[in-house]
Amino acid sequence: MIETTNVPTERACKNFGVSKQAFYNWKRMTNPTDADSDVLKMIREIALEYSKYGYRRVTHELHRRGFVVNHKRVRRIMKENNLLVRRKKFKPITTRSDHGLPVYPNLAKDLAVTELNQLWVADITYISLPHEFVYLAAILDIFSRKCIGWELDRNIDTQLTLNALNMAIGARKNIGFSTLVHHSDRGVQYAAKIYVERLNAIGIKISMSGKGNAYDNAFAESFMKTLKVEEVYINEYGTFEDAYININRFIEQVYNQKRLHSSIGYVPPAEFEQKVLNRKIP
Repeated sequence: MIETTNVPTERACKNFGVSKQAFYNWKRMTNPTDADSDVLKMIREIALEYSKYGYRRVTHELHRRGFVVNHKRVRRIMKENNLLVRRKKFKPITTRSDHGLPVYPNLAKDLAVTELNQLWVADITYISLPHEFVYLAAILDIFSRKCIGWELDRNIDTQLTLNALNMAIGARKNIGFSTLVHHSDRGVQYAAKIYVERLNAIGIKISMSGKGNAYDNAFAESFMKTLKVEEVYINEYGTFEDAYININRFIEQVYNQKRLHSSIGYVPPAEFEQKVLNRKIP
C-alpha cells in the first residue's frame, strides 16, 4: 500500500524551484491538445455559420456559447487550422472610362493580322511595392507578340501611356504605320487629347474595346498576366528602382528575346520578327 503525504504547497514549490503561481497555472490546465480540440470544433461550427467572421468576432461568439477563451488563443488556433479570414487587398483602379472624352469603335475585333505593324494592343497594370503602387503601360505587336513599348512610373496618367507609345513608335518607324491599328480599353489615358493627337499625327487608326468587355483586349491582358506570374510574383521589389531594373530585364531580355510563344511557332518574338523582316529583303 502506498502512503500519501500531504506536503504544503509552498514547501513543495520551494523544493522543486518553481513559483506558487506557476504551480497553480499548471494545476488549472487540462490537456492542452484536448482543450484546443474542443475550441477548434466550436470555431469550425461558427466559421461555417458566419464565414466572414474574423478571430475577434469568433472570440465573442465563443463567449456567448460558454467558452472562456481569449482572442489571442482563438487567433492562434484559427491560424494553425487555416481558418483566418483573408481580407482582399486594395487594388488600384487602372481603367477609368467615365471621362466624357470621345471613344472609338472596335476595329480589332474581326481584323485578320498577317503582318507586323498591323495591330498594336495597349494596356496598363499596377505593381505593388512595400509602401506604394507603381504602374506599367505596355504596347504589343500582335503579329509577333513582341512588347515594343513600355513605361513604368509612380503616376498613372497620360504621360505614362504616351511614353510607352513614343517608345513603340521609335522602335517601329522603319516599318511604317500605313495599315496600323492601335487598340486599347476606353481608359482616360488612351482617350486623352494629347494621346489621340499623337496617334493621328502618325496616321495610326484608333480602336477601343467595347464598354465593360475585358475580352476585347485579351492579348494585352495575357501579356500582363505572364509578366506578373513569371516575374513580379516571384520577386520582392524593395524600391521603384529595383522594380524598374527587373521588369526591364524581363521584358527586353527574357520575354522578347528568349521566351517561346506557341502562337508564333515556339520561337521568341525577336527571332520571329527577324525572320519576317529577312523574308522581305530582296
